[in-house]
Amino acid sequence: MSELVARTGRLQQRYEDGFRLIAGCIPFKYINKKENGSDTSEKIVEVLMINSTSGPGLLFPKGGWETDETAEEAAAREAIEEAGVRGDLVHFLGFYAFKSKTLQDEFSPEGLCKAAMYALLVKEELESWPEKSSRERSWLKIPEAIQRCRHPWMREALEEGFYKWYAKKHDPNSTSD
Repeated sequence: MSELVARTGRLQQRYEDGFRLIAGCIPFKYINKKENGSDTSEKIVEVLMINSTSGPGLLFPKGGWETDETAEEAAAREAIEEAGVRGDLVHFLGFYAFKSKTLQDEFSPEGLCKAAMYALLVKEELESWPEKSSRERSWLKIPEAIQRCRHPWMREALEEGFYKWYAKKHDPNSTSD
């Protein structure tokens, strides 16, 4: 059993202009792939996705950004609660707006949400975490993650946010972060 406990309820939830504010991350790690029989290896990135508790497809950890925390703190908390990983938030990927059928309430009757998404370099995978009983983790290469992503806005965060940042960061001709 996990000694960590997931936050629940919406008493401290943030709202802005009719949008419920969400924070989340795309957890990632590097793996070394050996070339056939040679001593050289290639560094490959994999992203961590979790199953949805409400249907098919995979997700990135995300949840409510509360009034007593920064977006970064909320994203890191969600990574621990939902995916059981800790690491370093290394890049802000952007804000992604979406409409949720399940997150409608008096402050956002249309279920409008805006998610602050980050790239999280995973340093530790926990054996036990708050949502372990309802979540499975899957490490995927980016093309497979794009195909299996449940929500279009998360796919956009992966393709337009994470992948473009990652490709630019690893381009030897690029000089910026």
